[in-house]
Amino acid sequence: MTAEDPVVGSDEAGKGPVLGPMVAAAVRAPAAAIPDDVDDSKRLSPAKRESIAETLRERDAVAVGVAVVSTDRIDDPETDMNTLTVAAHAEAVAAVARDGDAVVADAGDVSESRFARRVREGVADAGSDADVAVSAEHGADESYPLVAAASVVAKVRRDAEIDAIADEYAEYGPIGSGYPSDPTTRDFLREYVERTGELPDCARASWSTSTDVLAAAEQSGLSEF
Repeated sequence: MTAEDPVVGSDEAGKGPVLGPMVAAAVRAPAAAIPDDVDDSKRLSPAKRESIAETLRERDAVAVGVAVVSTDRIDDPETDMNTLTVAAHAEAVAAVARDGDAVVADAGDVSESRFARRVREGVADAGSDADVAVSAEHGADESYPLVAAASVVAKVRRDAEIDAIADEYAEYGPIGSGYPSDPTTRDFLREYVERTGELPDCARASWSTSTDVLAAAEQSGLSEF
């Protein structure tokens, strides 16, 4: 088995948002078991992503692994997003990999080789006995159907997490996409902080968007004196 014929693909969703977890997924499958209409998740509609994810989970030849990285882990000052992205890929791969498998990951580091090496080491750290070969490429979700499938699974799970957050915090208004660039997301954070004096648990407190909202609220409070 070589890196040119992988049987496991991995990718993540939600690396940059200020709200909610990051999710990584790994898909282990023969090429014939991957739906023909799979593509990079960003190019697919939500309905199409959900349909593909459901098809993957229903096929006996397909194994799916998912790792969810909570906001608490993201805010831990002892770690960083590069390390957490490696860990998430490794945890997802460890859930499905078998000894001798070749894995291709969407590179979450400027150095593809470094990311691949760290994921391979992380699979063992995640408790797997499988000896796997890992390669990583930028844009792998556009080149490998296995990685595209993993990107779809990760995105569907991430969207489900965001939907659950939206339901939980509905009284504070719509939460938007969860990304810092989304005005609806920023409005939600401002509204929550203005009403409670703190950030919601779903927010990544270490993100500059969160600290900016807290600082603005504090300045507003001071101006009232």
